[in-house]
Amino acid sequence: MAAPVKAGKTLPAATISTTTPAFGRKTFFLVLILMSLTTSDSKPSDVESLLKFKQSINDSSGVLSSWDPSKLPCFGSQNNWVGLICSRGGNVYGIKLENMGLSGKIDVDSLLDLSRLRAVSVMHNNFGGSMPEIKKLRALKAVFLSYNYFEGKIDDNAFEGLKRLRKLHLAHNKFSGEIPASLTGLGKLVELRLEENEFEGKIPEFKQTSFKEFNVSSNELEGPIPKGLAKIEPDAFAGNKALCGEPLNPCTPSTPDHQNSTPISSSSPRQHKSTAVVAAMIAAVVVAVAVAVLAILLTLRMKRPQKESNGAHPPSSFPLQVAVVSGRDRHDEGSHHNNGNARNKGGNGKLCFIREDRDTFSLPDLLRASAEILGSGCFGSSYKVNLTDGAMAVVKRFKKMNNVGREEFQEHMRRIGRLSHPNLLPLVAYYFRKEEKLLVSDFVQKGSLAGHLHGNHSRGQSTLNWPTRLKIIKGVARGLEYLHKELPALIAPHGHLKSSNVLLNESFEPILNDYALIPVINQESAQELMVAYKSPEYINTGRINRKTDVWALGILIIEAITGEFPANYLQSGADQGDLTGWVNAISEKCQSTSAIDENMGETATRNSEGEIRKLLGIGLACCESNVDERLDIKEACERIEEVKEREDDDDEEFESSRGLSEDFDDETKRRANMQSFSS
Repeated sequence: MAAPVKAGKTLPAATISTTTPAFGRKTFFLVLILMSLTTSDSKPSDVESLLKFKQSINDSSGVLSSWDPSKLPCFGSQNNWVGLICSRGGNVYGIKLENMGLSGKIDVDSLLDLSRLRAVSVMHNNFGGSMPEIKKLRALKAVFLSYNYFEGKIDDNAFEGLKRLRKLHLAHNKFSGEIPASLTGLGKLVELRLEENEFEGKIPEFKQTSFKEFNVSSNELEGPIPKGLAKIEPDAFAGNKALCGEPLNPCTPSTPDHQNSTPISSSSPRQHKSTAVVAAMIAAVVVAVAVAVLAILLTLRMKRPQKESNGAHPPSSFPLQVAVVSGRDRHDEGSHHNNGNARNKGGNGKLCFIREDRDTFSLPDLLRASAEILGSGCFGSSYKVNLTDGAMAVVKRFKKMNNVGREEFQEHMRRIGRLSHPNLLPLVAYYFRKEEKLLVSDFVQKGSLAGHLHGNHSRGQSTLNWPTRLKIIKGVARGLEYLHKELPALIAPHGHLKSSNVLLNESFEPILNDYALIPVINQESAQELMVAYKSPEYINTGRINRKTDVWALGILIIEAITGEFPANYLQSGADQGDLTGWVNAISEKCQSTSAIDENMGETATRNSEGEIRKLLGIGLACCESNVDERLDIKEACERIEEVKEREDDDDEEFESSRGLSEDFDDETKRRANMQSFSS
């Protein structure tokens, strides 16, 4: 008697024979039916939802004839109905109805019961009407409505609640009105295509800093481009005649915030001439007043050095003045008037500006500004300075760079200044003296990651939940990978990665600080103080290598997940100067008890423990003492990007920088992605 066939197993081809008895053939087909029922999770409700959706569509050419209620939409990852993307579990993951000549209305309500639906694309069709209420589908990750006939204003709150939305393409329609402000609150949005519409008004202040695709060209937008979008290619803003600011032409005083916001009445040439004469008179008066004020300021400035030499410094800026003026001769202070040359040449007692996108200020201006000390690090003190224009800057004082020459230092600062990445703190300016150096950067609002992980939470310092910590680790990894790509000549392109050197902006995006300093720090000080020289390879061989930064990344991951402060281990009198013992202790703790920081929240930990432990495992793999077994930077970043917020979110992530529509078309890649997410 033949052994019974278990459901879910594939029968070998040899067992199918033309001579199989009738009873055997019936049994075989019964088994196939049972297999189809046990391997497919498509629900009858999916059929009802999709058929209801189909009823709202005008399918004159019959391209959706395969939407047959007699068969399920999905069989595992195979789609039985055209235009569907199915997950491995047999759920409808995506709807892709492109270039099918369809028209009608997108009935969002009919799709509400498709609990696993994550992507909708109806590009290159004839759909019209107002913007579909996609915010009802809160789990959507990608929406493609480009190349249709949608029109009208989009409600300002049209995208509220779409916390997972990553890609939104609305290009080549007839949408009008202002760009909805609710788009700015979508923290995961990386692609936004709004070109070739009729949007008007200002571009809202987007909080996102890592757009892979952004395009608002060929609309009717006006006013200054938000600073957060200044690094995007100019083509993304072309065709909006009233837009100004980087990356387009600078805004001028005559550039209106809202072009034609005040109606221009018809008037005679005589009236225009009279208006021009009055404007010229007003301008002349303004110029005369400005010249008088400037003369007074210059007179006061000429008298000031004598008073300052007697020690009459404003008390608020006293700490920073002591740091610089005490070792600076008077000739340096008086040389600030040639500040424009300092931007390019540098040195000679001037502040040397690296960034071209901000206003300059002189060293005396910096010293006279109100300042407060932020803290004292291993290289020196940091000061928060309130400049006269209301801007805030951070000045870091370095004393352990006196072995580096002026030209070498300036060349390295220019090299750092050329770096540009959302997760790097850009260098604004520097000041060179043999005895000490100043590095000036922008102030970052939320402080350091170390402060949030280990600060006094009872005094208002917020704790970080799991999604925020994952977001921070991913941003750190991206910034670190960028450094390794752009600074191939440096053995450890960061060299000093730790939680106190990871700053957080208002949206808790991580900003790496104190990077690429090994070439200019005195070697003996670097070996004593910098993180790279705490690594196992340096302890064992006296050398660091390209994987040393990966080790530091691993330490940071472990710290972020466990809440354990590695500095406490070194201060506890541990036998080794490196952190190998700390990593081993964490690894042992993971095996016996939970090492996850309870401050992440019980709910997040319960729903995401598998993903949290996955990231912790990546951190431990980055900390392998044997460098040959340690992950390299590329592999570490790839594995970190695969970590999700929730362990039950096994849907396919559309992370590729290619368009999601192309991902739909690439069946082989889609299957590979699906397999990796289900593993």
